[in-house]
Amino acid sequence: MRRGIAATALVAALGVTLAACGSDSGSNDGGAKGSGELSGTVTWWDTSTVGSEDKVFKKVAEDFEKKHPKVTVKYVNVPFGDAQNKFKNAAQSGSGAPDVIRSEVAWTPEFADLGYLAPLDGTPALKDADDFLKQASASTQYKGKTYAVPQVIDSMGIFYNKKIFKDAGVEVPKTIDELKTVSAKIKQKTGKTGLYLRGDDAYWFLSFLYGEGGDLVDAEKKTITVDSPAGVKAFKTVKDLVDSGAAKTDATDGWNNMQTAFKDGKVAMMINGPWAVADTYAGKEFTDKANLGIAPVPAGSAGQGAPQGGHNLAVYAGSKNLDASYAFAEYMTSAETQATVAKELSLLPTRQSVYIKSDVATNEMITFFKPVVDKAVERPWIPETGSLFAPLVTEYTKVLTGQTTPEAGAKATGDGYRKLLKDWK
Repeated sequence: MRRGIAATALVAALGVTLAACGSDSGSNDGGAKGSGELSGTVTWWDTSTVGSEDKVFKKVAEDFEKKHPKVTVKYVNVPFGDAQNKFKNAAQSGSGAPDVIRSEVAWTPEFADLGYLAPLDGTPALKDADDFLKQASASTQYKGKTYAVPQVIDSMGIFYNKKIFKDAGVEVPKTIDELKTVSAKIKQKTGKTGLYLRGDDAYWFLSFLYGEGGDLVDAEKKTITVDSPAGVKAFKTVKDLVDSGAAKTDATDGWNNMQTAFKDGKVAMMINGPWAVADTYAGKEFTDKANLGIAPVPAGSAGQGAPQGGHNLAVYAGSKNLDASYAFAEYMTSAETQATVAKELSLLPTRQSVYIKSDVATNEMITFFKPVVDKAVERPWIPETGSLFAPLVTEYTKVLTGQTTPEAGAKATGDGYRKLLKDWK
């Protein structure tokens, strides 16, 4: 998006404001003392799933405190859906922002572009930087500088209930056509719905878009592509899954509805990622963990594709405790910590060295998802990437619920992108 003089001046002014106002930690005298010992408070906004992931990340943060007794980590779990705008509002006002935020990969270049993140090059936060997977590091870079540390990387697959599949006498679908056939047999044999398709989050649409050979934008050519014929076909594909009865959907509270339906055995399949494994195991259908199967997302007419996702740890530019914040970001993304998180939650590490550790190398879920991540489709790492989902989710939900047509939905999304990316075609 083209930025005028006023916007540039605002960012410059904010840089001064951030340095003056600082974070909500109240750690004016924090950081490294003359002895080099860290002290003060580090406020961390964690956006992980409450009830499963948050417990593990909070425990790891407490372990950091044991290593640095004079540092207090103020742990705050912020709902993922609220965190992006909440951080921007706090950073812009210069009041209430955390020292460290768990940033979805698409948010990082946006926050950096706004001047809200501290560059990490040359700081302890990037210890052993060569160990990070290249695709994980890609989202941390902006205009030649590094603004975050990769914490976890992920993609998506199709989760399925092995018992339901056995009862219905079906195999895991490899294509969209097979998905419809399998869902019909599951309905006929068991009375259950084949797939739960989340309808309130457009991230779940991306695998279908990539499967038809489409994408949101072409960043290199500065071209909008979501409303191309491939984009229209992807909208038609998801609409047909719902209309045919192969999938059920929703317009609100999609995560909880999807997880509950799958964990209770009301649907045989859902599309999800490594972040959902721990919560899924808590369901009555998966008391025996072996009942959970995971396979690649069924391919569309142009092939199989799933989005690359993940989270980074970024340090707020206005933090009054930068030294401790850098150290915290390093510890939370270290090989030791990533191995612990992988063991407890089956989340994929961002460090190459962690994959050879015994607990990680033998983890079935990580073993499955790592090749998927290696082939995942990277989103464009531009400041506006995170904002591309707002116009898309509106139309995606409307298409799934019959409020608009696939053609109109694709066009409206493209029109929204052209307003957002004003100098793009």
